[in-house]
Amino acid sequence: MLRRLRLRRALIILLVIAVVAPLAAFAALWFTLPDVSQLYRRTQTPSTRILDRHGRLLYEIFDPRSLSGGRHTPIPLERIPLRLRQATIAVEDASFYDNPGVDLVGIARALWINLRGGEALAGGSTITQQLARMLLLDPDERSQRTLLRKLRESLLAWQIAQRYSKDEVLALYLNQVYYGNLAYGVEAAARTYFGRSVSELDLAECALLAGLPQSPTAYDPFNDPALAKRRQLIVLDLMVKHGMISEDEALAARQARLSYAPAPFEIRAPHFVSYVRHWLERELGVDAVVRGGLVVTTTLDLALNDAAQEIVRAHLRRLANPADRPGLSHNANNAALVALDPRTGEILAMVGSPNYFDARISGAVNAAIALRQPGSAIKPITYAAAFARGALTAATPIYDVRTAFPTREGLPYVPVNYDRRHYGPISARQALATSNNTAAVSVLQRIGIAAMLDQAHAMGIRSFKAPDRYGLALTLGGGEVRLLELVAAYGAFANEGRYVAPYAVLAVTAADGRPLFKRSTQVAGRSVLDARVAWLISDILADNAARAPAFGESSALKLSRPAAVKTGTTTDFRDNWTVGYTPQIVAGVWVGNADGQPMQRISGVTGAGPIWHDFMEIAHRALPVRWFERPPGLVRVEVCALSGMLPSPDCPQTRMEWFLEGTQPTQPDTWHRRVPVDGLTGRPASPDTPRERIAERVMLDLPAPLRDWARAQGWPVLDPVADPAPRASVVSRQSVAILRPDPGTIYRAAKELPPSVQRAPLEVRVDAADVASVDVALATGEVLVRFDRAPYRAFWRLHVGRHTLVARAHLRDGRVIESEPVHITVLP
Repeated sequence: MLRRLRLRRALIILLVIAVVAPLAAFAALWFTLPDVSQLYRRTQTPSTRILDRHGRLLYEIFDPRSLSGGRHTPIPLERIPLRLRQATIAVEDASFYDNPGVDLVGIARALWINLRGGEALAGGSTITQQLARMLLLDPDERSQRTLLRKLRESLLAWQIAQRYSKDEVLALYLNQVYYGNLAYGVEAAARTYFGRSVSELDLAECALLAGLPQSPTAYDPFNDPALAKRRQLIVLDLMVKHGMISEDEALAARQARLSYAPAPFEIRAPHFVSYVRHWLERELGVDAVVRGGLVVTTTLDLALNDAAQEIVRAHLRRLANPADRPGLSHNANNAALVALDPRTGEILAMVGSPNYFDARISGAVNAAIALRQPGSAIKPITYAAAFARGALTAATPIYDVRTAFPTREGLPYVPVNYDRRHYGPISARQALATSNNTAAVSVLQRIGIAAMLDQAHAMGIRSFKAPDRYGLALTLGGGEVRLLELVAAYGAFANEGRYVAPYAVLAVTAADGRPLFKRSTQVAGRSVLDARVAWLISDILADNAARAPAFGESSALKLSRPAAVKTGTTTDFRDNWTVGYTPQIVAGVWVGNADGQPMQRISGVTGAGPIWHDFMEIAHRALPVRWFERPPGLVRVEVCALSGMLPSPDCPQTRMEWFLEGTQPTQPDTWHRRVPVDGLTGRPASPDTPRERIAERVMLDLPAPLRDWARAQGWPVLDPVADPAPRASVVSRQSVAILRPDPGTIYRAAKELPPSVQRAPLEVRVDAADVASVDVALATGEVLVRFDRAPYRAFWRLHVGRHTLVARAHLRDGRVIESEPVHITVLP
């Protein structure tokens, strides 16, 4: 009996605990909640000050919600466009007008995750919950991802929903939410991004703003307009999904051009300050930046940055009204400049546009970190990868002749040089220095796209993605890069092959003097390239004589001190670049238009070059003249200029070249051969040539791909067909080749023309002696054309379908030599 009584008491006690404990916990939770009647709390806090490296003030950040003012102007709901209200609801809380202020599903999910030992996930909160979190929770609690925070936020949201109407809640939210760039509320955001009151915004602009609060830093249109645009498209799609706008309205908004025009405010080096503020928000949080009273010492040299800004503006004025052709603009309205210390990665100057507040050129968009095509400015990375892998040396001859490179798509790719000429055999040094396109593509094909991408990634270029996204045009600028990334990559050349990531902040101090962040001064950098290769690239890019054939002896690329430099121009003249360096400073310049409009008659050396030149001269005024210390393991060897081999007695021109030790040539030149010739005809002598007419002459015995080009230039080329002493009796498949059409060519038949006039050119090269005839046939055996003598050129009538062409040379001794097959397609 006594046992039963004790058991009953125990059960009663457990029941009381089971009931009272949750009630007590709930009561404790409930009565410790902030007062929802105090949604808008004003506090007086010191500002955050952003300084340059010498302590000069760049910008002062005030808490927009404090009495000291700032960009925060609350406005009544009726002045906020309906489309902005709808867009916000569509993307943040589609059931806003129907829910009790709380996302019950989200709370249940948080409970389940917590019970399983995880953390409460962020996201999925209603507008009311977000408002409670923004205005009623302390900054420390606001950043927590716990069940307790989720429960407190939900209880506050429920209380708010009971006390305030839906329109009051929406108005509070739209007036308090953070839109990035220190803009709190829609009115401040409208003026920050568009320079107008929110009441004046159209649907496209409203959708853009509505997409920002979820991640203001990531979707900042000043830093990444493309990503901000993609976010806007998501908002428009959601508005259509929830029946707020029609598909036609959404289509018009998608196609509308967004022009960013921030309202002017007091700031120095605005693009750099924005870059720093993003870093601070990412590392310390928005609240710490806005309310923290921080002192932020940056890497910027304000005087140098101001000089860069003025140089950019002055040169763009000259391009708008060139002295040689007054009144005729080059249509170059924008430019950016970045300068770094290559040893430390410190950003010394960053100019994102000539005028941050000029809406006509989208001046607030920071072109220094925008994705653009680099043109030939990317080529040094290709050559560096090739030198590092032993694929070529600076003396290796590269064949600059018309070449069709195969592609994944099956289409032939035939690169052309800037002047649309070919230069035959050209050394790797001169190819890089003169920015030869055919040679660069040939080098990339030799090492492979993956090798170049690996080198680019190691040197800090993160915008290049998977290898299968790119073709051989990557080395001509077919990918997109950021100016800041490319300048930092060049910094690895200047820093003995060591890459140092660029950075903007030296130190951050709290309001009470506590150090929150301090950059280490011991920055060795990460080795990403053999120091010898880095030096060799620098030596080539500083070789004024090597680049003179393309740029002249006294171009804007030549400074009053040694400097390595490379230009880049896209084929459609939408972008041009100049990036160069000394051991002390690496700087890069981009010139173009923010909206992608092409420029007129302007290249990297005439567009970006003068800006780079003038900036580098000013930046080095107080610096000693230095050049890169040559690392051990390099040897200087005399080579035959044309072949890159060791000089032979018959080589007419030699030069000195640097090599990585172990890669220098060991074979004497074989391209120049002394042969007996008929003094009357100038051709190699035959057994029937009279002895008195025979004389010795040096002729060129070139690789097959160079012979036709060399003959066209009038060079004395040894013809293998007439060679009385060929070097080998073996005749290979390479002795016969189809020159035209290019492999993978696609023709399209024209319906308006009769079939008889629709023909394609055929051309065959044969390097063999005693040729009786040459024919070109289809894989089916059908002979398209037969030649009895050179030249082997003709036309053949197009037939719809996929065809495989093969050329065959029939020799007089009965042998038949067959070419590699060429696959083409004729579309109907």
